[in-house]
Amino acid sequence: MVCMKLGSKPEAFQREGQTWTCKAGLPSDVVIEVGEMSFHLHKFPLLSRSGVLEKLIQDITDQPNCSLQLHDLPGGAKSFEIIAKFCYGVKVELTPTNVVSVRCAAEHLHMTEAYGEGNLIKRTEDFLNEVFANWDDTIKALESCEEVLSYAQELHIDSRCIESLANKACADPILSAQPSSRRKKTNSSNGDGLWNGLRTEIESQTVGEDWWYEDASFFSLPMYKRLIFAVGSKGMSPEITAASLMFYANRHLPGLMGKSISKNNVDHVNPSSSISSLPEEDQRHLLEEIVGLLPEKKGVISTKFLLRLLHTALKSHASSTCREDLEKRVGAQLDQAALEDLLIPNMGFTVETLYDIDCVQRILDHFISADQDSEGSSSPCIVEEGQLIDQNPPLTPITKVANLVDCYLAEVAPDVNLKLPKFQMLAAVIPDYARPFNDGIYRAIDIYLKAHPWLTDSEREQLCRLMNCQKLSVEACTHAAQNERLPLRVVVQVIFFEQLRLRTSVAGWFFVSENLENSQGQQVDGATDRKEDQGTGMNDMGLKVSELEKECLNMKQEIDKLGKGKSSSSWSILSLLGFRKSNPKNPNTSKPCNSKATPSSEPTSAAPVNGGENHEKH
Repeated sequence: MVCMKLGSKPEAFQREGQTWTCKAGLPSDVVIEVGEMSFHLHKFPLLSRSGVLEKLIQDITDQPNCSLQLHDLPGGAKSFEIIAKFCYGVKVELTPTNVVSVRCAAEHLHMTEAYGEGNLIKRTEDFLNEVFANWDDTIKALESCEEVLSYAQELHIDSRCIESLANKACADPILSAQPSSRRKKTNSSNGDGLWNGLRTEIESQTVGEDWWYEDASFFSLPMYKRLIFAVGSKGMSPEITAASLMFYANRHLPGLMGKSISKNNVDHVNPSSSISSLPEEDQRHLLEEIVGLLPEKKGVISTKFLLRLLHTALKSHASSTCREDLEKRVGAQLDQAALEDLLIPNMGFTVETLYDIDCVQRILDHFISADQDSEGSSSPCIVEEGQLIDQNPPLTPITKVANLVDCYLAEVAPDVNLKLPKFQMLAAVIPDYARPFNDGIYRAIDIYLKAHPWLTDSEREQLCRLMNCQKLSVEACTHAAQNERLPLRVVVQVIFFEQLRLRTSVAGWFFVSENLENSQGQQVDGATDRKEDQGTGMNDMGLKVSELEKECLNMKQEIDKLGKGKSSSSWSILSLLGFRKSNPKNPNTSKPCNSKATPSSEPTSAAPVNGGENHEKH
């Protein structure tokens, strides 16, 4: 810390209680009252240095008791004590903590060069320039501006402090070598920094762009806002500015506390270093101000942190503008959200559901709107049949959000207070092409049906229209075929599309097998190793065809079981789709599917597909 000593005379002031007396050997001829303190001084040293004191003393010269009152002096009695000692030439020390109030007091008393060379205004200005060269000293000076803010603003001292800090924050921390408290690293105790038994002053070189976050987080909100505007005007990247805002918010808003803090994603701050909780009204104001400072650039603030801000905003009943801003920001990058962060408790005055479904609905609407704007006239992603079989759909943002919404619906579905229209509205926002598989939405529907057994048949069918039975996996189809909570029409659709898919798959394998067989016949004179590879491939294909035929048999058995448990009218619906009950005594009921996997393989029987149609190779 830098300091400046003024004057050379020894201490000539003595304090007794609330009274200061100058021990100059002469009786005091003027009394100056500043706050609760009284200074018994002499006229000449004062009026020779201050234009204001000169005028005031001249006005009371004819009065028997010369007494002045300076209750409005910036810095109060502490500042006037330094001023009085300076006028007498007594040794005083200027520090970054007291220089601002002394500078404001000197200006107030008009202590210019017209009343003596090297007067207090010039001396304090020279010292302030030294203070501005040091990060820590500038912070101390800025903090002291709070005590005399109106006077400091008139003299632009606070602006000069902010400007100095902004320049240092934007500069390279290693090249500029600013001695901040974050960068002062103590040497480790394992001998590092020792040379011939002597400790050397080696500072750690691991200095990141976040070195100034902690110091700035102790600023008052008005000062911090000014610093953020200043660093932004000097070209600081939105990522660094956003990280500083997250650090500041975590320190002052206890609801945002997390577990750790990282260099690239300052989402959390150590709770032990946090400032005491602010009143609820102050927290709400601080939250709204921080949201207004967030950079507009997408992605610079993590979705997790934005959702935490939104949760706090809802909890503290922040302004609608603040909540809408956060919802739009979350919606713009919803594909990066996690399920646990979307589970926002319902903070409304009329609590109906456990979680705030309406908030998630608005966020999802923002995402869909932004996604449609970005897509423009381009066609939506179309998932081919092969991708469904391979179970490897493309992970586009809309696909990620679809998975997230399905998981969210499954999480909120057990809430008995969740109305069917609200569940449908949230699920229907996702377009059909965004769900390559419908297992997630099926699971959510099944959970909702289980938690709401009072739904009518019409409502159940209406709910099941949210899923596409053609996009269910084999496992989901097997579960749905035995699910008594689903309407019969839906079960029939599931079985029909699954058998149709298996039938198509088996026909495809037959086609490939036939082509390979013909190709093998044309290449008899090929190399021996090539023949062995083809033979192995044909055997593997035969096994796969056998597996598919077994699945067909299992599906047929499931249809038979369903037929035994349902009424004859139900099976009339199945018959319309091409299904018939199997009759073991009547061999004409169904015919097996025969195919040759390899030239040497025997005919293999399989379950009938859609009424027992035959697939024979010609």
